This record gives sequence, C-alpha cells and structure tokens, in this order.
Amino acid sequence: MRKELVSFIRLPDFALWKKIGDNRIPLSFDLEVTARCNNNCRHCYINLPPGNKRALRDELTLDEISKIADQAVSLGTLWCVITGGEPLLRKDFIELYRLLRSKGLLVSVFTNACLITDKHLDLFKKYPPRDIEITVYGITRKTYEKVTGTPGSYARFQRGIALLLEGGIKVNLKAMALRSNAHELPAIADYCRKRTRDFFRFDPFLNLRFDGNEERNEKIRAERLSPEEITAIERADPERSAAVKKRCGTLEISTPLRRSDNRLFQCSAGDNSFAVSYNGLFHPCSSLRHRDCLFDLRSGSLSEAWFDFTPRALSRKTTSREYIEKCRICPLMNLCQWCPAHAYLECGRMDEWCEYFCRTAHARASAFGPVSA
Repeated sequence: MRKELVSFIRLPDFALWKKIGDNRIPLSFDLEVTARCNNNCRHCYINLPPGNKRALRDELTLDEISKIADQAVSLGTLWCVITGGEPLLRKDFIELYRLLRSKGLLVSVFTNACLITDKHLDLFKKYPPRDIEITVYGITRKTYEKVTGTPGSYARFQRGIALLLEGGIKVNLKAMALRSNAHELPAIADYCRKRTRDFFRFDPFLNLRFDGNEERNEKIRAERLSPEEITAIERADPERSAAVKKRCGTLEISTPLRRSDNRLFQCSAGDNSFAVSYNGLFHPCSSLRHRDCLFDLRSGSLSEAWFDFTPRALSRKTTSREYIEKCRICPLMNLCQWCPAHAYLECGRMDEWCEYFCRTAHARASAFGPVSA
C-alpha cells in the first residue's frame, strides 16, 4: 500500500486513548496558511497585501505545519481545510498540500481559483482533495472586479474554474451576498448550480475584520445588506428558503436556557473541531479571536490547547444583564448570527447584544415563522 493509504488509517496514540474517551475528539481543523491575498475584496475580514512583510514573517513554516498536523492526527483528526487569505499565494503550497495528505488527512482547499495553474491541476489529479471550495463574486467582469478590487481577476478566475472542472476535480461553488453583487445573485446561483449540482450556498452575513481595521470595517458595513434585503433574497431562493423555514422550527440549543444560567458559550465551539491562524494561534472556532481564547502553538502543544486550554476558555461566564435578558432566552436564537465570536468582532465584547444581528433575526422570523419557543 502507498504511504498515504497506510497513514490514513492511523489511530490516536495509545497514551491518549483514555483522555480522548473522557473528552472530545477534534475530527477536523481549519488551517489558515496565510493572511495574504492576491485580491483585495471589499468585504474580506482577513486579507493583507501579497507582499506584506509582517504577514510573511509570521506565517507558519512547513516544519511547524508538519508538527501541528502530526499532533492533530495523533488526537484522531481526519479532515483539514486549507484556507487563508489565498493559500495558493504560498510558494510552497504544493509541498504543503502533499505534506498534509501524507499524514493521512482528507484535505479541502478554499481558494479564489485565480492562481490555479496546470501544476496545481496535476497535483489535485494525483492526490485528489476532499473538495475545493471557490467563491463566485459575480458572473460579469464589472461586478466580479468591483468586489475583488483587482483588474484582471475575473479572467484569471474563469481560467482557474475551467481548469479544475475540465480536469474532473470536485469543486464546490458558493457566493457572498453583497450590495455590490446583489443584482446578480440569481444568475450567480444558476451559474454555480449548473457546475456543481450537489452543492451551492450563499452567505449574506459579513464578519468585521479580525485585525479591527476600522477603515476596512466601514467598507464591510457598506457591503452589508439590510435585514429586509437579506430575507428577500432568502425567500427568492427555494433551497435557502426551505433551509431557513426548517430552522424556524428548531432551537440551536437543545435544553431551555434560564436567566440564571450565565455560561457564555452555548454553541458547538471546541466540540469536535478547531482552527489555527497563519501565525500559529489556536482557537476553538475559526471566527473566535478574543485574546483569552487564543493559544500559541509555537510555545505549547496541540494536546494542551485541546484538552486543557479549550475547556477553560469556553467555561467563561457573563454578568451582562442585557445579554442574559435579551439574547440568552430569545426564541429567535436559531435565526440569529449572534455568538460570542461574532459579538466580539462586531461590538468588542463577547457578551454584547448586537443590533444588526437582532434586527436580522426578527426580520427572518417575520418572513419565515412561526418560530418554536
């Protein structure tokens, strides 16, 4: 058997079996290999210029990535998502991808497809990814390049998509619902569904910047659709409409929450997945960037981060009466974008009520209800 197939069936280290039996197993993780991107999308919460020296200096090396992947596999991890920034900007991307595959991991790649070459196609044919996810920002050059802010990006995107699809690589297409492309969303959906019949999703919720850059945050806010516009595009798309209606009948949290329950994290963060930033910081979910929820893997092990740090970080409690009275017991929780991670990016506190999220949840409930209490 090839080394890849042998390593794929490796089991967690015996010394960790008892601990794993008593806790969660991290089945997957997001690996942010760079914050740099060849595009400059108006809505992006992370991108830095391709030549940003600080970002280049801080990026995990191949050796560091190898050690993190080895530790993840030893804990039982099966699947890894390579993301960024734009992963293909790394000159060592091909080596990085093969490295993760050699550990026995199923590997997905999130890319804008603009940098796909024949060499990448050969790589993916020889070592097929679990999937490749690509965001379609527009189906016309004018709209696409208005979003990306990069002349020539539309032609490069089209070439990359064609290479992958004609090469038989599994591609999943998705979209962001932005003010700049809202007029093309039906056409974008049609374009995507014709090329990936078993997968298409769009997201109208835009996170603010991880680095807190207020100038960039203003651009993101300008791209956000109003709650009423969000519900209108969701109702216009049959698949999305059915999914939201289904969520109206369920609650994200399985047990009723009381006003006296002051635990902050009620979500699935840290249950069976984690994320690693391009600079080696571990966090229990990809959006959670509060300093108290970050663990430096350059100075500690993944086992420490998963078994010891994560439970402590997620045991945080809140004394915010507004949050406890407004959000904690709200029956619209399953229609709301609110979570501690998003609240921190939006308002600077993990236990803050956020007006935009609340208005959107109420608009969705009005459009799709009734909602189960």
